[in-house]
Amino acid sequence: MNSELKPWEVEMSAERFELMRKILDAPSPIGLEAAMTRGVLEPYMKSFMPADWKIHTFKGNAGIVLDTKPDDEDAFSVMVIGHADKIRMQVRSIGDDGKIWVNSDSMLPTTLIGHKVKLFSEHPENPGEWRVIRGGTIEAIGAIHFADPKLRSGDDGIKTKMMYLELHIHGEDKKAQIEALGIRPGDPILYDRPIERGFAPNTFTGAYLDNGLGCFVTAEIARLMAEAAPMKNIRYLGAMASHEEIGRFGSRVLAKEFSPDVTIAVDVAHDFTAAPGIGDRRYEPVAMGDGYTLTHGAITSAALNSLLTKVSLEHGIPVQHELAGRDTGTDAMAAVFAAVDSASASIGFPIRNMHTISESGHTGDVEAAIHAIFQTLVTMSEMNEGQGIRGDDLRDLHPRLDEAGALTHCPAPEKTED
Repeated sequence: MNSELKPWEVEMSAERFELMRKILDAPSPIGLEAAMTRGVLEPYMKSFMPADWKIHTFKGNAGIVLDTKPDDEDAFSVMVIGHADKIRMQVRSIGDDGKIWVNSDSMLPTTLIGHKVKLFSEHPENPGEWRVIRGGTIEAIGAIHFADPKLRSGDDGIKTKMMYLELHIHGEDKKAQIEALGIRPGDPILYDRPIERGFAPNTFTGAYLDNGLGCFVTAEIARLMAEAAPMKNIRYLGAMASHEEIGRFGSRVLAKEFSPDVTIAVDVAHDFTAAPGIGDRRYEPVAMGDGYTLTHGAITSAALNSLLTKVSLEHGIPVQHELAGRDTGTDAMAAVFAAVDSASASIGFPIRNMHTISESGHTGDVEAAIHAIFQTLVTMSEMNEGQGIRGDDLRDLHPRLDEAGALTHCPAPEKTED
């Protein structure tokens, strides 16, 4: 490998890709996130963290927070948040014909048809004991021959109320057969498709990039910190939150618990340039493979965004800029929802086919997010002649547009031949 190439410019190692696959494949539907947080992330982080670091757990949710300075609550704190919860389908009801009708939640119903899923069900006689049923598929029509003419022609579409889980039950009393398994309304259903390498270089595809990827980034920042010289001036709070997909409810609890000086959410973003049929919407030209994304607008801190951008430019880390209006749509809102004074930023990586079984992304964008945040932490720790960033620095760094300098027209730079 060329030693001059940066991590975001080369293929991710097989070992780290396998870690990413394990994190994304952990069954962690909304409200049941412990498989990812306690089952995969906690053991991984304990494998490298120093003895004086701590992992916090919580009574009301399965989120976790890695804390590099648990005994120094006065240290300048930076909370980086990924969310562990996955969108899921849920059992609605069981029909006499053996069909298990489901709620498609935040998934486009058409994209579900024919895909293998895993249904998780609690033992009816031993609450707390969970079982998994594999091999079923999500269906809606049964066959093209049964479809309404408008559906067959494409003039009408698949509706949420049409979705059901097919477990291939046959014989007498189909409903009773299913009920005997302990399946009941509310049972979560997840796609059964771990990620795999994509066709194009440095790409990958599969289910639940949203948002095991954010947790992977949060954990890898901690690993880099453990391998580097100690950041004596920064308290890193690596958070893996719950309940993001239904309102960012887990992260606001974490923000309230720790009151971080800085909050940085890491989540997926859209590859707008490759999205079909939206050219007339004039979205930002954000593209998969062109670097991590940095959101401007909503409650994001202009001063923090400037620092992230400056650090990225200094280290050659590719960054793309996108916008948000009233709400970032990510856990960057955690502190303000919790009424905590914290400078916030929202970082992401563009993916395609969000909320489908075939989400796809670029490992270089993930690496760029990891190193942009890590290098920003290094910079924060070295500010003020090695004394570290202070809360007053953030209070005094708000841009003064009344002091903006005049900008006049200048000709475009001359093109140079390669």
